[in-house]
Amino acid sequence: MAEETSGSEPTTADPVDPDRLSADVARVLDRLAGGGVAILPLDVAYAVVAAREAGIRRIFAAKRRSYDKPSGLFGDWRLSRELHVMDDDRHAMVRTIVQEEGLPFSVVAPFRADHPLIAGVDPFVLASSTKAGTLDMLLNAGQAHDAVARQSRERAMPVFGSSANTSLAGSKYRFADIEDEVRRAADIHLDHGRSKYANEAGRSSTIIDFRDFTVIRVGVCFDRLADAFSRRFGVALTMTERTAR
Repeated sequence: MAEETSGSEPTTADPVDPDRLSADVARVLDRLAGGGVAILPLDVAYAVVAAREAGIRRIFAAKRRSYDKPSGLFGDWRLSRELHVMDDDRHAMVRTIVQEEGLPFSVVAPFRADHPLIAGVDPFVLASSTKAGTLDMLLNAGQAHDAVARQSRERAMPVFGSSANTSLAGSKYRFADIEDEVRRAADIHLDHGRSKYANEAGRSSTIIDFRDFTVIRVGVCFDRLADAFSRRFGVALTMTERTAR
């Protein structure tokens, strides 16, 4: 179970001055534009991200991550509506969960490869960030995530990434806890303290396949997400044999 942090320790939920955050994110994106790698503080866990082939390759190498496990795109419900090919009722669900329930999660669904934001992505980056014609988009993962999603869209430079840890080692909720090899891969990082949804199980975002509402990965806030889908839409999130533990 995920638990929101409390006490005097700084967390990613603590407000950051908007001007400072905007400037920090701009510096991060400048490095990513040159093929760099960044580590970012998200509410769900720290993430390691890139935008160009060189950076994506460094991430997979540092994490010892299989290319069978694609990266996720930083986005918001508006971008999901533009990119993801889903019925209107499913788009409405995404917006409701974000705006009214305030929960973080990742949407997996078919996508429009001809969308201007995606059409310019390097083929290697796109291939390592999609699977079987679907795209994973992380939503509502905190102020740093949202600022990166917004500025990256303004620059027409999508940002892709995954949790900042070596493969299968469990998510990290403080910058200092990230393995050395992953930290060394980054050219720049932001440190906002402990992730809001830090948990003993080492979980990050919950990933939901919106084609059939199967759960690809049980993550933070899963119980609250399952309750919201059931209560609001009469939809049961379904576990399958591919659901990660």
